[in-house]
Amino acid sequence: MPSAASGDRKSMRWVTFDCFGTLVDWNSGFAAILRPLVGDRTPRVMEAYHRFERLLEQETPYRLYKDVLATGLRRAAEDVGIPLSESQARTLPQRWGTMSVFGDVEPMLAALRADGHRLAILTNCDEDLFGETQRSFRAPFDLVVTAERVRDYKPSPTHFHHFRRASGARPGEWVHVANSWFHDITPARELGIPRVWLDRDDTGQDPADACARVRSAADVPDAVRRLFRP
Repeated sequence: MPSAASGDRKSMRWVTFDCFGTLVDWNSGFAAILRPLVGDRTPRVMEAYHRFERLLEQETPYRLYKDVLATGLRRAAEDVGIPLSESQARTLPQRWGTMSVFGDVEPMLAALRADGHRLAILTNCDEDLFGETQRSFRAPFDLVVTAERVRDYKPSPTHFHHFRRASGARPGEWVHVANSWFHDITPARELGIPRVWLDRDDTGQDPADACARVRSAADVPDAVRRLFRP
């Protein structure tokens, strides 16, 4: 667990991120994987998948995310009239590592590191799937909290509680950055965690519920600086 002398708490400042949709272009990557399977019905399958994913993540006992992906895809495809085999549905987790990091992300991460912040990931993903994704980044993160590790999925607060224990972050030493209103901004608000909404999807949510709203990762470092300012 990170530690610091009481007079050097600035070195303990953390910025946590959701990964897929925030740092990694989930929508484009997902569509690219689906298109060979479902063709021009890809948008409809993606829309249906979101519904099934939420239901599967709420089921007990806990499912690994790769099982959520495959099962959710099969149900979504069936919902729009396309039967997929188990092996076809497994294409989604098997090609997970092909998803690309958004082009504005690495300069943002470099700026935050230059400011002395530690960076962490809170992701609804399995350990091995994130391991594939990690290779797309130029540098490793200081801490990664996966759904597999905590046996739960956001928007449940379990990721956030685990991060707080693992990092030792105190109030005022942690800002969360995410695109997803449902999975991240809402639970962070309920927990009183300062939060930057990286609104890549223009969902129309009330930005007043976020501490800051930005449209590009290039604007995240300034937003974080303002939130950490005494």
